[in-house]
Amino acid sequence: MRKMERIIRAVAGSFVTISLILGYFVSPYWYLFTLFVGLNLFQSAFTKWCLAEEILKRFGIGVPCSSEGSMNSEFEPKKQKV
Repeated sequence: MRKMERIIRAVAGSFVTISLILGYFVSPYWYLFTLFVGLNLFQSAFTKWCLAEEILKRFGIGVPCSSEGSMNSEFEPKKQKV
C-alpha cells in the first residue's frame, strides 16, 4: 500500500471518529460531516480522484522528496548516493 493511501485512510478514520463523537455530545448536525467523508470515499473508489489526496499533495504530505524515491518499492533497499 502506498504511503498516501495509508495517510488518506488515517485521516478519513479520524474524521469519522471525531465527527461521531461530536455528533453524540455536541450536535447531531456533525453526522452530516460523517456522511460527507463517506460519500467522498465512495466516489473516489469509482472516479480514482480524491480531494483529500489533492489537499495533502499541496501541503507536501505523503509525496516522495524526489522522483527517484517513487520508483522504488518500499521493500527494496534504497540506493545510497556516492
